[in-house]
Parts: sequence; structure tokens; C-alpha cells
Amino acid sequence: MQTTAAESSDWRSRILARVERVPPGFVTTYGDVSPGAPRQGGAALRGAGDRVPWWRVVRADGSLAVGDRQRALLEAEDVPFLPSGRVDLRAARIPPEVL
Repeated sequence: MQTTAAESSDWRSRILARVERVPPGFVTTYGDVSPGAPRQGGAALRGAGDRVPWWRVVRADGSLAVGDRQRALLEAEDVPFLPSGRVDLRAARIPPEVL
């Protein structure tokens, strides 16, 4: 089954709207912004640039997909990190139902 341009735009818009609702100092995961299809979350963010706070979306284990720049932006918002270098999801993850 092929996806139409309208359907493609619709899922991207829903994902970006969820990301925009993540407040400073908190994170969400790719799976939270795109339930059942975390890779679609990454695909939607890839083309969004800095229009949305992409740095607030991390992998399900708290690791960073983008690396040093993402970490610097999260640290500037006082997002807590574990000694392993991963985001402390117990402290910083916003509940998915809020999105």
C-alpha cells in the first residue's frame, strides 16, 4: 500500500506537533512521538531543522542520536544525564500521554 502525499504530510505534522509540546528541560523518545514506528519519528525530524526542538527527542535507552550538539543543547536546558552519558529518562522523560 502506497502512502499519498497528504497522508505523508499528515503523519509528519502529528509528529512535529508532539515534539513541539516537549517543554525545555524534558525529553521524549522517538517511539513516544511516533508510537509503533519510531523510525518515522526520526524521518519527520530529519527535514524539520531547528523549527522544532529536535534535540529533546532521544532513543528509548536515553542515548543521543545526534551526539555532541544534541548533548550541549540538552545540558543548556538542565536535562540530567547519567554517568553512562545517557539522558536520565526517569527524571527527564515527559509522559507520552502529555504529547
